[in-house]
Amino acid sequence: MFGSRFSAGLILPQPGLSEAQADPSVCLTDEAALVPEHGEDLRVTLLVEENALVAQGQPLMRLRQAPSAAIVAPMAGRVARIDLAPGRRLTQLVLFHDPDGGMYRFDTADARGGEADALRVLLHESGLWRAFRSRPFGRAPGPNESPAAIFVMAADSRPGAVRPDLAVAGREEDLERGLEALGRLADAAIYFCEAHTFRHQGAIPANVTRLQAGTRHPQGMAGFQLHRHFPARIGAPVWDVAAEDVADLGHLLASGYLHPTRLVALTGDALRGARLVRCQPGADLRGLTQPHLQAGPHDVLSGSVLDGRPAHWLGPRDRLVTVLKRGATPQRRHWFGAALARAAHNAPIIPTAALEASMGGAALPAAALVRALAAGDAEAFMQLGGLSLVEEDLALADYVTGARPRLANQLRSLLDRIAQEEGTA
Repeated sequence: MFGSRFSAGLILPQPGLSEAQADPSVCLTDEAALVPEHGEDLRVTLLVEENALVAQGQPLMRLRQAPSAAIVAPMAGRVARIDLAPGRRLTQLVLFHDPDGGMYRFDTADARGGEADALRVLLHESGLWRAFRSRPFGRAPGPNESPAAIFVMAADSRPGAVRPDLAVAGREEDLERGLEALGRLADAAIYFCEAHTFRHQGAIPANVTRLQAGTRHPQGMAGFQLHRHFPARIGAPVWDVAAEDVADLGHLLASGYLHPTRLVALTGDALRGARLVRCQPGADLRGLTQPHLQAGPHDVLSGSVLDGRPAHWLGPRDRLVTVLKRGATPQRRHWFGAALARAAHNAPIIPTAALEASMGGAALPAAALVRALAAGDAEAFMQLGGLSLVEEDLALADYVTGARPRLANQLRSLLDRIAQEEGTA
């Protein structure tokens, strides 16, 4: 059983990094933006106006449904543009880099003193609260939500993803301080999930359980680790958070300042080579990738080749940028071909070994889950453990099956329906 747990999944091509490229350089783009997560309805109350000079880490807006939670400036700069849709829904807030803005300092004395409420206030005020993702439903936790468990992910098996040891290299004390703080935040089981190639050499708090992910995809995805060790349930939410964000919490507690950068991998066949950079959250993807592009048309995705989306700005949780070549001669369309495509029925998905592997092996019954998604059977979906999953967890299954409609979209529709029925939407 132990062997199958690590061998389940698929081996995908991993873009290699030369020794020079593996040494990340700092690249603060001239522009950066605050944007909602894909599909997120982010209603905000603004704290600044256009042309205001702001410090890195300064709160720029608060959530209307949770006024204690702030969204902060990813860099020192000047507010260039604020785009709001009807209902005060954030589309984007764009900043121009201006080092004269300085750095915003948070008062961390109470949070260091051991009080869980003070730590929660600091997480809200600093914007780090939104680094956590609550399952079921895959949203930022509610302001008063307490998790049954927290998974700290020092693993990511997606092709081209940042090696977790590089993301926290030299920041071991920050990581340990952050892990200790999570133990004070809530009475929850805490799991530290490490990649097969990485083992944290420092001290780990006694209340933290260490896990090791396999080398194959999707073993490094949080959803499958949750499903195996502590499935999410209605009324018992489970959070996941990146190890680098936990190190950022430790840095904030020690210094009062937010860490200014995150480690991001640039990969894809339109680049001259894969490389790592340290950039600000919400960085301008054109500014990040332009110096490394090959000649020719291309598409820039925030995320991996499996689950990334075309974007102008780095996504709030993304640490991977994929740049793909675009076909020089797009396929010509004809009315007859378009009519056939519209008339075509969605083909059934045939259970295969690849489908089972794409969902982590026997721990998650792939064929039964696909049937539940297709039928919209919420009861069977929950019994099978689907509440631990979000869209990124099914991206590999979509890749190996070519499912139409996409399994990830079916998953989101069913999760939204369950949330509405449970009154948590």
